[in-house]
Amino acid sequence: MSDGRQTMDYPLLNVFWTTMWIFLWVLWLMLLFRVIGDIFRDDSLSGWAKAGWCVFVIVLPFLGVFVYLMARGRGMGRREMKRVEQAEEEFREYVRGTAGTSHAEELSRLVELKNHGDITAEEYERAKAKVLAA
Repeated sequence: MSDGRQTMDYPLLNVFWTTMWIFLWVLWLMLLFRVIGDIFRDDSLSGWAKAGWCVFVIVLPFLGVFVYLMARGRGMGRREMKRVEQAEEEFREYVRGTAGTSHAEELSRLVELKNHGDITAEEYERAKAKVLAA
């Protein structure tokens, strides 16, 4: 007698193999995109070399990626480190450029403006109060 329920017959070992193949497929896609990204970001390659590597990686993906990793794999890490260092330096420059000056620097700038006669004593006192209040 059937009560209308269906049972799934998918053994645990099959679940393991399916999970492993999905994991390897995702890993392969990540590696493929990493290689393609490195090809386009590498400034030392000419346009023709980039086109050749792309065709090789797209037409024969497994062979293309493995040959690329053997031929240029060591440089991938160096180029990535160089990009990270450059981005970090640009970020630090941005922070230095946009960070506010200290209160002492502001007050010294105000004193110079007052001494040169660019602002009056009253304007100096108001600006000084603003700086000290901040």
